[in-house]
Amino acid sequence: MRIGELSGRTDTPARLLRYYEEQGLIEPERMPNGYREYGEYLVDRVIQIRGLLDVGLPTRIIKQILPCLNKPRTIHMPYATPDMVATLERERDRMTEKIACLTKNRDAIHDYLAQVPPGPPDTAPEGGEEAVGASTDFSPSG
Repeated sequence: MRIGELSGRTDTPARLLRYYEEQGLIEPERMPNGYREYGEYLVDRVIQIRGLLDVGLPTRIIKQILPCLNKPRTIHMPYATPDMVATLERERDRMTEKIACLTKNRDAIHDYLAQVPPGPPDTAPEGGEEAVGASTDFSPSG
């Protein structure tokens, strides 16, 4: 597929896909005419990269752990220094905290929606958004 299709399927700007290529995160094939050809597997790869970036992992770390995301999993990381291991452990713990917070917030929204009686869409408050009760806590610690 061409870059435009990969961009559309992953909701990732083409410029960002080129940056991922520059960073060695994705590697398209080059056609005889010089165009990039992106394999189907790169759809999932780009989504994984975006997810890891969203939780704050830098591209240099992502590049090193990408082999762990392949299936079948062939992990070969001879350069895993103690610093790298410590960084990954911190990132893993931070992700675990975010997951717990997101799960709590999702459950709070679910509970809230379960209590809201269905009504016609034209009854929403001005601005088009439903007011959330003060008792709903979306903080990581509350």
